Amino acid sequence: MIDRILKAITSFSRRIRQRMQRKPQRFLERLRQQAHLNVEAASAFDRYLDKPSNKNTRHIRELEKNGDEIRRILIDELNRTFVTPIDREDIYTLSRVIDDILDDLWSTVNEMDILNVEPNDILLQMAELLGRGAEEIKLAIDRLPQHPGVASAHAIRARAIDNQMEVLYAEALADLFQAPTDLSNIVMMLKLREIYRHLFHASGRVADAANVIEDIIVKFY
Repeated sequence: MIDRILKAITSFSRRIRQRMQRKPQRFLERLRQQAHLNVEAASAFDRYLDKPSNKNTRHIRELEKNGDEIRRILIDELNRTFVTPIDREDIYTLSRVIDDILDDLWSTVNEMDILNVEPNDILLQMAELLGRGAEEIKLAIDRLPQHPGVASAHAIRARAIDNQMEVLYAEALADLFQAPTDLSNIVMMLKLREIYRHLFHASGRVADAANVIEDIIVKFY
């Protein structure tokens, strides 16, 4: 009798552990999907800057819609899961800030089309930094379950890239506001400021994602 009880307890504990092990993988897989979409979108943005076209604009819009759908699925699964081995708040927040990166990329392209803004050297530099930041976040999430120390290193690199973006953004604004010569220059200055701001905010979301990843590592790994 006692043996049967002990076996039942052992079996129950094993099932609980298995469930606990499966759930973070499911949520991490959704986060991976989001992060990989951001890397793809950053590459698509590079192609857009190289050759602005309706085709390249539509591609980024499709990626943004796909990102929204993955986030909706993650939230639905989160709402239907009673216990999560990683804090549900951390899962939700990390998903949101990753999605915000893609939203800001789409806003950048959309407004460049609407405002008729041509690519310039500053935008190319910002795009390069944002692509590197998105790649570091992707790598951090990929490494999170098995190699948290490596994930932390990628998160640190992502924050360092955001610091570079802050410097570039400040320099870009300083250059932009230097003695506009006529009304046409003032209008273009205001347009470019909006475009720069979207990419600056996207980089800030990269840093936010890095901070959440490090919080998760401290709490659970």
